[in-house]
Amino acid sequence: MPDWLAVVALGLIEGVTEFLPVSSTGHLLLVENAGWLPRQSDLFNVLIQSGTAVAVAMVFAGRLRELFTRRHEAATRSFVLKLAAAFALTGAGGLVAKRMGFVLPKDVASVAWATLIGGIVILLIEWGIRGRPLQEDVSWTIAVAVGLAQIVAAVFPGTSRSGATILIALALGLARPAATEFSFLVGVPTLLAAGGYEALHAMRHPDPVATSWGLVLLGTVVSALAALVTVRWLLRFVQTHTFVGFGWYRIALGLVILVAQRGSA
Repeated sequence: MPDWLAVVALGLIEGVTEFLPVSSTGHLLLVENAGWLPRQSDLFNVLIQSGTAVAVAMVFAGRLRELFTRRHEAATRSFVLKLAAAFALTGAGGLVAKRMGFVLPKDVASVAWATLIGGIVILLIEWGIRGRPLQEDVSWTIAVAVGLAQIVAAVFPGTSRSGATILIALALGLARPAATEFSFLVGVPTLLAAGGYEALHAMRHPDPVATSWGLVLLGTVVSALAALVTVRWLLRFVQTHTFVGFGWYRIALGLVILVAQRGSA
């Protein structure tokens, strides 16, 4: 398969799965470990996530303008501070993990179990909030929990950053559209910061294998376009649907991977 075609496929996978509660990193690792697509560097996988962050900023351009123009209002300042707190908590946790020498696990079994367990958690949370009144305002407890959930998702591939953040917000009583919006907005600086950090690290400590920046750019553009379509669809979807279907999808995928891995052992 030509390199450019493989990069387009990886960009599509990243763009479609980044903001769905199914784990983009997990899907990228799975297709690479299965040998369906060539393995890429961590730098590539992180940088193409930046494209999805740009897509979210475009979708929420109106909301971002509103936050800026109403920045003097108490409610707006509170919301922005909560976004900043969730992002800062995630950034601090990520830096601590880096300093401690944490290496992202890439074995298929870890991804499969995270995918399976994540699906069960989705079903349990959806069952737990059924019929409960949910609030529209993001509390400080929810903001802190979202920041912690992003750290967990970064440490365990297959967890899903968007899934972990949206579901923890739902579990704490936030309405589904508000939880989705907060998760997406806090994901913009998180993904851009991660991409910037990895790019800076690559320039300071070049990999023995040269990075094709043209292919990185191609993957980033493709992931951004795919994310643009996916995010717009998901925002409409959460108005009238739950995440139960995604929970069953994760359970089925996790089981299939575990069975396939045992059969090839």
